[in-house]
Amino acid sequence: MDQSPGRNAFALDAVGQRARAATKAAWWSAAGGLARALTRPTQGQAARTFEPSGPPVSGARLRQVYLEAFEKDARDVAAGLYPAMEDAPTRPMKSLLQALDFLVDAKAVDQRRRRGDGVEVRSEPETQAYPNYYRQNFHYQSGGWFTAESARRYDAQVEALFAGTAGAMRRRGLSLLARHWRGRDQRNLRMVDAACGSGAFLRDLKAAFPRAAMAGVDLSSAYLAKARRRAGVGAVQANVETLPFADGALDAVSCVYLFHELPPRVRPVVAAAMARVLKPGGVLVFVDSVQPTDEPHLERLLEAFPAYFHEPYYSTYAQTDLAALFRGAGLRLVSEDRAFLTKAMLFEKA
Repeated sequence: MDQSPGRNAFALDAVGQRARAATKAAWWSAAGGLARALTRPTQGQAARTFEPSGPPVSGARLRQVYLEAFEKDARDVAAGLYPAMEDAPTRPMKSLLQALDFLVDAKAVDQRRRRGDGVEVRSEPETQAYPNYYRQNFHYQSGGWFTAESARRYDAQVEALFAGTAGAMRRRGLSLLARHWRGRDQRNLRMVDAACGSGAFLRDLKAAFPRAAMAGVDLSSAYLAKARRRAGVGAVQANVETLPFADGALDAVSCVYLFHELPPRVRPVVAAAMARVLKPGGVLVFVDSVQPTDEPHLERLLEAFPAYFHEPYYSTYAQTDLAALFRGAGLRLVSEDRAFLTKAMLFEKA
């Protein structure tokens, strides 16, 4: 067995990754539980009329895939695919303030859910120039995608919702890319993270590929500002339907949790735009929700998501044949992986 210093260092990093994951899971599980206790989440109209078709959720399967997300993350660190990531709450005061901000806002979110108001931001003048489908309070979040406050608290919201697994789930996409690029000279690689949001995945990409040329693209100036500070890379404000890059300019494009928030008519447009900017042999890293066919034991949970959280396009996403969608844009599926409620797919341009 290879006992080189490098291998030992990776193993120690994996131990640290597991410890941080346990801390993170406990912290955000507690924050999410406290938010639910304080608000006793109201059922909006969609939730009141929700009639599940799937069987009851398997608690055993739910626990299994939850823990598996952290274990896959640690194994990839141990394998040297990417470094241990600092996304656990290691600064007590900052973490406490972040959690308090999330908890205070949770009441506003619940009031919006009570009213069934998922398009509150459409009344704001600054949103008028954006696509109508984008002008939503997804998850009933305050400010939609348009405010610095929303960008500041987004990570706390998703970590509390998914009990600390958000980073580990996203990194299934990083795992696929790291395996595909292993041994490549990073200095010759160019990529963008499309719809980069607050920059969590972009930060992980930069940590894994520090010499690659990299930028984030997003429609929100507030989220882009957060992503730029967080990842330390360039940022371009643009609609991913019309990515502002030359044909065949990029070695990779990543896209995380975007497609379930796109209307059906827009998804093939975005797929074609990402395929256009890829070089022949370039890859698309796709990360989004698992679909019912991926996890039949969790079908009812997936059905409930758009009912309790404002996600108007999720039900059509859940039924989309993603391999066929991207095949229509000239991209073929080469590998995939799953963790908890997320799946990652790697597509290659012919």
